[in-house]
Amino acid sequence: MRVLATAGHVDHGKSALVRALTGMEPDRLEEERRRGLTLDLGFVWTRLRPDGEQIAFVDVPGHEKFVPTMLAGAGPVPAVLFVVAADQGWQPQSEEHLAILDALGVRHAVLAVTRSDLADPEPVRAAALDRMAATSLGAVPSVAVSSVTGAGLDELRGALARLTDVLPVPPADADVRLWLDRAFTVRGHGTVVTGTLGAGTLRAGDRLVTGDGTVSLRVRGLQTLNEERSAVSGVARVAINVHGPAAGGLRRGQVLLAPERWLLTGLVDVRVGGEPVDDLPRTVTLHIGTAAVPVAVRPLGQDTARLTLDRALPLRVGDRAVLREPGGRRVPCGVTVLDVRPPLLARRGAGRARAEQLAAMTGVPDGAAELRRRGLIRRAELLAMGVPPPVPPVSGDWLADPAHWAGLRERLATEAERHAHRHPLDPGLPTEAARHLLGLPDRPLVDALAEAPGDRPLTCRQGRLYRSESTGPTLPAAVRAAVDAVGRELAAAPFHAPEADRLTELGLTGRTVAAAVTAGALLRVGEGIVLLPGADARAAAVLARLPQPFTLSEARQALGTTRRVAVPLLEYLDAHGYTERIDDRRRRCRNGTASGGGRESNPPARDPRAPRF
Repeated sequence: MRVLATAGHVDHGKSALVRALTGMEPDRLEEERRRGLTLDLGFVWTRLRPDGEQIAFVDVPGHEKFVPTMLAGAGPVPAVLFVVAADQGWQPQSEEHLAILDALGVRHAVLAVTRSDLADPEPVRAAALDRMAATSLGAVPSVAVSSVTGAGLDELRGALARLTDVLPVPPADADVRLWLDRAFTVRGHGTVVTGTLGAGTLRAGDRLVTGDGTVSLRVRGLQTLNEERSAVSGVARVAINVHGPAAGGLRRGQVLLAPERWLLTGLVDVRVGGEPVDDLPRTVTLHIGTAAVPVAVRPLGQDTARLTLDRALPLRVGDRAVLREPGGRRVPCGVTVLDVRPPLLARRGAGRARAEQLAAMTGVPDGAAELRRRGLIRRAELLAMGVPPPVPPVSGDWLADPAHWAGLRERLATEAERHAHRHPLDPGLPTEAARHLLGLPDRPLVDALAEAPGDRPLTCRQGRLYRSESTGPTLPAAVRAAVDAVGRELAAAPFHAPEADRLTELGLTGRTVAAAVTAGALLRVGEGIVLLPGADARAAAVLARLPQPFTLSEARQALGTTRRVAVPLLEYLDAHGYTERIDDRRRRCRNGTASGGGRESNPPARDPRAPRF
């Protein structure tokens, strides 16, 4: 299907022309027929060729009081049938409608000069074509017609058919954004909404969300041009029977969206065409799709501005919209959306700097440029902004500008080295601290940075970052000497851990003991209980030679130690899989290591995830 809107001054014969083309009445309201004046949007359709696809017309009012309604009809439509009457020529609403089409960037049109039976159409045709050529429409085909006599109708059908042949076909897999132009209730069915589906595909059974993203609705039924359909792809006129808690409150100007695919924004940076930004009123109305939302205008550059919307809308980079002063005292001007997630302008000079940045932006979605500006962004958010991701994620859903990512990697290495220099007994930089230092939004990004290639390799272990050449603390000479003294004392009695007073006498406080344990110089089996590395495996081997099971007392005697050491040492061996408790009094060695007859056992295999000291 192809969809066109009409455009042109009031009483120039737009409705009569589409009536003649389709055989259908576009004026739905009794008052419209009584007054002979289109007051609301009308919808009719036909086939221009017997074997051709259907073409639908959105007939818009031409009176100056109904320009917002005209915008609602023309906003979602990619092409127009522009109508000028031969006996009246170019009129004020002809000019305003053309300005609106130019503002929207519409590039496809056919000019119909109506009432050619009442006046010579050629002067009007020439003048209209000159005006249209200066806009986004450019050179357009034109036909002189008469809805009364039928003259020129076949030629007009041919021109419209050729136009529809060259209209671009939007992607069927695009994210659905349906601006509503009607909402009404059908007895026995509930709420029905209509609109022009610009792209994407709707299916019966789909879930859609309302424009604020809070309420989900189900598509119970789907029609296009009065035909039941199971699926419809844009561009198409659609009527949807929707079901859900918010269905009864739907109305023109609202929008239905594919879930989780759109960002709602109340703040956008735009490029303004047609009028100097400084000349714009500070409050105007933004028209996009069928929505009309008051906005506050903050000029930034010569042709760029920031718009603050009265209500959030689902906008994307590259969207075209119209700014219009209520009352129509100024010619409407077009805007192109440049940024739907603009930075705050809180500091002095921020507005000027932002204007320079916007001057280089085109409104064409550019993933690489967007990443350069933002550094880091989630892939889903970039897609919801209407920008294709230029690179694969660096971690999870996160995308990074390559230069920014390399800079972060260097900063991380610098921070890890600085921390190691300042804290030789605890050189590992906690990853959460690293996240704060680099201002990263998500902790896994730190891990990904540590794994990224760089001139200064990093190792992540137990939630800390180390320089790869030094994954543990560097023990000062005094601490190393104290550890050596403990080693000499334990050489003769390997399970007779030094008393707390002795550790203090040697200068081994809680902090230095922790550093020695992390460095692998000591093994801590309990609070204040340290042995030499490997003492756990040696203890298990001794216990394996005992008759199984054994008691605490038997274990203490076999190890030649005190209860102060034996209790935490056995608990340590339990926790690390060497031994297991049978009841309140007895234990046994695990993994079949107990011989019961004196065979030396092998220590159990370590969990590869367990820390190594």
